[in-house]
Amino acid sequence: MKDQKDTLQSRLLDFFSEEEYKPLTVGEIEDVFGFKDADEFKELVKTLVRMEGQGLLVRSRSNRYGLPERMNLLRGKFIGHAKGFGFVAPDIEGMDDVFIPPHEVNGAINGDIVLIRVLKESFGDRREGTVTKVVERGQTSFVGTFQANRGFGFVVLDDKKLPMDIFIAKGDTLGAVDGHKVVVEIATWPEDLKSATGYITKILGHKNDPGVDILSILYKHDIPPEFPEEVVAAAQRVPDEITEADLEGRRDLRHETIVTIDGADAKDLDDAVTVTKNVDGTYKLGVHIADVSYYVTQGSVIDVEAYDRATSVYLTDRVIPMIPHRLSNGICSLNPQVDRLVLSCEMIIDANGNVISHEIFQSVIKTTERMTYRDVYKILEEQDAELIARYEPLVPMFKHMAELSNILRTKRTLRGAIDFDFKESKVIVDEDGWPVDIELRERTVAEKLIEDFMLAANETVAEHFHWMNVPFLYRIHEDPKPEKLQRFFEFVTNFGILIKGTGNTVHPKALQDVLKAIEGMPEEPVISTMLLRSMQQAKYYPESLGHFGLSTDFYTHFTSPIRRYPDLIVHRLIRTYLINKDTSKETVAQWSMAMDEIADHTSERERRAVDAERDTDALKKAQYMSDKIGEEFEGIVSSITNFGIFVELPNTIEGLVHISNMTDDYYRFDDRQMMMIGERTNRQFRIGDEVTVRVANVIIEESSIDFEIVGMVTSYGRTRKAAPTVIHARKNYSDNKDGRNGRRGGRKEETRGGRGSRTGRNEEERGGRGSRGGRNEEERGGRGSRGGRNEEERGGRGSRSGRNEEGRSGQSGQGERRENDRDPRGRRKEGSSPGPKKGVKQKQKFYEGVAKKNKKKKPKRK
Repeated sequence: MKDQKDTLQSRLLDFFSEEEYKPLTVGEIEDVFGFKDADEFKELVKTLVRMEGQGLLVRSRSNRYGLPERMNLLRGKFIGHAKGFGFVAPDIEGMDDVFIPPHEVNGAINGDIVLIRVLKESFGDRREGTVTKVVERGQTSFVGTFQANRGFGFVVLDDKKLPMDIFIAKGDTLGAVDGHKVVVEIATWPEDLKSATGYITKILGHKNDPGVDILSILYKHDIPPEFPEEVVAAAQRVPDEITEADLEGRRDLRHETIVTIDGADAKDLDDAVTVTKNVDGTYKLGVHIADVSYYVTQGSVIDVEAYDRATSVYLTDRVIPMIPHRLSNGICSLNPQVDRLVLSCEMIIDANGNVISHEIFQSVIKTTERMTYRDVYKILEEQDAELIARYEPLVPMFKHMAELSNILRTKRTLRGAIDFDFKESKVIVDEDGWPVDIELRERTVAEKLIEDFMLAANETVAEHFHWMNVPFLYRIHEDPKPEKLQRFFEFVTNFGILIKGTGNTVHPKALQDVLKAIEGMPEEPVISTMLLRSMQQAKYYPESLGHFGLSTDFYTHFTSPIRRYPDLIVHRLIRTYLINKDTSKETVAQWSMAMDEIADHTSERERRAVDAERDTDALKKAQYMSDKIGEEFEGIVSSITNFGIFVELPNTIEGLVHISNMTDDYYRFDDRQMMMIGERTNRQFRIGDEVTVRVANVIIEESSIDFEIVGMVTSYGRTRKAAPTVIHARKNYSDNKDGRNGRRGGRKEETRGGRGSRTGRNEEERGGRGSRGGRNEEERGGRGSRGGRNEEERGGRGSRSGRNEEGRSGQSGQGERRENDRDPRGRRKEGSSPGPKKGVKQKQKFYEGVAKKNKKKKPKRK
């Protein structure tokens, strides 16, 4: 029956989406579909009512049904702000956000799915709207601080995007006292002048207790810190060692010299590498990845839980793993000198970095050594005699690794891959979780070579399955939005860089040239950040649309199945298609139906993890600065808004100089030149200027740091180059055989898969993971290190949380490719939609019961 309902709903949506469709009544729809008996009519009515309740359809006053966008309405997600206003990101792919003024919010809160009407009196480029209906609440459970009163209390929510307190009656406090961090369930939503009411379901501890701050962030983002009992029990049943039966059908590589190279404190080692230089000058690169799919089988309780989590979460003082530690740190981890099961990708690479042949297979390995980044760096760069003697048999291989890494990186640079080199920091905490220091991470040759090898494996696996033409999961990074890139072009002219061309014709190599032009300049970090924000978000997708940031046609995530569910899916597909040789119609159909949902779900869970990591980082940095009020620091202007100047210190801590604290003059914001100008003194503040600031205030609860300017050190904004650096947005880069025409070069343009018209900011930027430092996550092939700015931070960074008073960046959605939206080269036609509205087409659930699991039963109110 469920399948019948979904089929009818899909048929109705297809029917309503037809260009010639006009709103019809139930009876007219019944006639069009040719329904005759009463059961069919009842099912039609139920489906229409359900779709109306979900906001997928709108019923007019004359009882006629149509899609919201056909009836002057839009469906989308509401993104709230502490000031009371918000934005709605429409479900329709490619459509810009709509601003919702405070008086037009009408009860919607952050995360809700709403219907809005765009107001005719919208002015300028920014559309404004009003919320007409809250279709679905984004969440009903919140985290906050309990404030006790006489016989009752209030919960002040941690999320400042939710401008409401929740009233708690005397019998609903669960024994909470003043200052307790609690989880509260909404009973009634706010209406007119009435407050929201709720009841406390869990007490996390007092707000000043060690560890409660991080625990509150986890519950705020609905990230479970513990595994269910049945999952823990299932993990206990997994053997600690492999047996002879496990080796059946596997290639035995235990005799080969294979090493892991990770941070010193990493425990979940999911990749190992080996390099051999052949007599003909080619290199054999072996990338061996933990075979997690062998232990986490499809549909098992561990698998269902892993799918729900979709990623491990790496916070300052703890890791919330995707699979239980017994697996992630045990049988699945490639620990030194023990037998481990892996999936291997062996590549033969020539002197130009081209993969001339490859093989993907299952094997068993026994790593020779567990190396650290620091030791490999000292061997290769510092020629440390003690370490060279200790690892003497491995030193020649490390030198070959460095050679191959340089070859691969050079090839990637020639084809136009964008390499952001941001400063990364790690917050050092004491035994109570309080920050005591902030260390900068250095990205050395050791981190780079692992990045290069993981990248090569990910690209090779992605291309292999692209040409197999079977359902698969890719990591895509679509082309930038022209208007955002054009704004960046205008912005960099202030720094003596003139980019000729328009935002819709840019080649990634042109952006690479921008980074080269600013290399070593004081404003390099902020220009790089602005470039990153001009891009859109990378995501998982069932089609191989290419990766703009890496300038490659094929990319996936194969190398981290311990901590990322998409990698686990890729391993499962390798097992299905290559090892079990199952490409039957039934199998292909099953995976084809499931892939959309897997891509959507894992992309959303990745964003959730990044948000939690960013919140933790901002909180710990605010705590670190809380005892430094009155102290002075030198920093660089990292961003300018109409309400103030953001200044970043050398240790990556960022604070706001609010315009109200700039008391020596009345300042106005020039949004085109991104500068603050004093009306009387003509004093100017530009991005990249060095300033001396004093810590004025720190609000730990808001993770905010306030600075005040002490004096200007250097204003780079006042000195410009006599002649600008000219960069062409679109050159004939394809003339280079190592250019954008694919890894192997020489492939005709017509054979390329289509690229989309939307991109993401370089995902390559995840938040901090212990000592596995490196910054560019895509260039790490998504390995353990997550250093760098968060990919999702297009609308604000670090301590800016909740403080941007104007706007936010657009949201990227998910769609399906339409053949008539492509030109002969496979690229989307300008102005075409990448696919149907997100969330409209009903997808088959990947697992039975997953939906019910995600909608956990609410605790009964006492």
